[in-house]
Amino acid sequence: MEINATFLGQAVAFVIFVAACMKWVWPPLMSALEKRQKQIADGLASAEKAQKSLELAKSNAADTIREAKAEAQRIIDEANKQRSAILDKAVEEATEEKRRILENAKNEIEAQKDKVKEELRSEVADLAIAGAEKILSQKVDAKTDKVLVQKILESL
Repeated sequence: MEINATFLGQAVAFVIFVAACMKWVWPPLMSALEKRQKQIADGLASAEKAQKSLELAKSNAADTIREAKAEAQRIIDEANKQRSAILDKAVEEATEEKRRILENAKNEIEAQKDKVKEELRSEVADLAIAGAEKILSQKVDAKTDKVLVQKILESL
């Protein structure tokens, strides 16, 4: 290999080119690369943060749903208890009403029965008096008494 002027000219031109590149091209290139590297790192950090936020949101949503279900079940249980209490109270009131109606009906039946007995006693007494008057107004003998009693019985 021979070192001649062409080779030395090319070497000097290359050194000048490298120096010019190092002074004017390399710094903006490195700056752009560092900026891009920082953007990528920030993007990755943001993505990681977003992933954590998403997981936290999913966890919170699951907790909220679980709490809502528990609250709904508690409300349903409370409503069932209230329904049972209302039904028990209604049954108790209906039983009391039935007892009161039966008591009133028995009292009314007893009153009607007493009234009918009193009316019957009054009628029997009136009939006995009427029969006694007829018997006493007629001649007293056994045959006549029998006939009068038969007529009284037929008139009833």
